[in-house]
Amino acid sequence: MPHRSRDKRGRSSSVRPARPTVPNWIQYTPEEVEQLAVELARRGFKPSQIGIILRDQYGIPLVKPITGKKLTRILEERGVKQELPEDLLNLVRRALRIRKHLEEHPKDSASRRGLQLVESKIHRLVKYYKRVGKLPRDFVYNPQELSHLAT
Repeated sequence: MPHRSRDKRGRSSSVRPARPTVPNWIQYTPEEVEQLAVELARRGFKPSQIGIILRDQYGIPLVKPITGKKLTRILEERGVKQELPEDLLNLVRRALRIRKHLEEHPKDSASRRGLQLVESKIHRLVKYYKRVGKLPRDFVYNPQELSHLAT
């Protein structure tokens, strides 16, 4: 009988190497990679989008092996910082979409449960980001105040 994780669910069997090395086809210096990342961020791209653009258009598979720093660290050092971390921002947007849906469909109990789950994740992430210093200590998740992020 085949292993279940390969049979129906789970991640594919491809795994990144534990210590990725800089591929020999990359012709960019670390400074050029940082400059590209900052330029893309100033044009309004999020860190995940920057990584995809660098991979697909510039042939840079990962930023960290080349520069020695993660993409978000590079952006912070260069003064291009977001008001909220990207994963938290995506969860807030999802919660706002669910809230808007529940205004139109108040009896949708499955969506109400989904909103509870998403907001639980938001509260856990906020607690973590306060602890590591990426959010101010007085930050409070308030959907009404963050409704401007719904775009």
